[in-house]
Amino acid sequence: MVEETPPVNAPEQKKNTGMGVLCYLGILVLIPLLSEAKNDPFVKFHIKQGLVLFVAEVANGILSRIPTIGPIVAIPVSLVLLFLLVKGILTVVKGEEKPLPLIGQFADKLNI
Repeated sequence: MVEETPPVNAPEQKKNTGMGVLCYLGILVLIPLLSEAKNDPFVKFHIKQGLVLFVAEVANGILSRIPTIGPIVAIPVSLVLLFLLVKGILTVVKGEEKPLPLIGQFADKLNI
């Protein structure tokens, strides 16, 4: 009888994929930030990017409240933020640590 063995290159971060995804879902970034998962370098990388993305989303929400010009600027910014959110989640699911365009440089500067 042949016994199946797990793949040799099974990445460690696979067990924290769920926490990585939470990093890109707005305020839910606090769950991995306040849990033990933040000690995992993979999750920590995505926490930093998720925090920057969340701050950008809050700033965009405030910007959208400005009469007349707010919605004109906020709608395209919202689309960019949505793109970054989806790209971040796909990066987590693939098990990668790629910096997101535009916000990756700010996330690298965070000390968590």
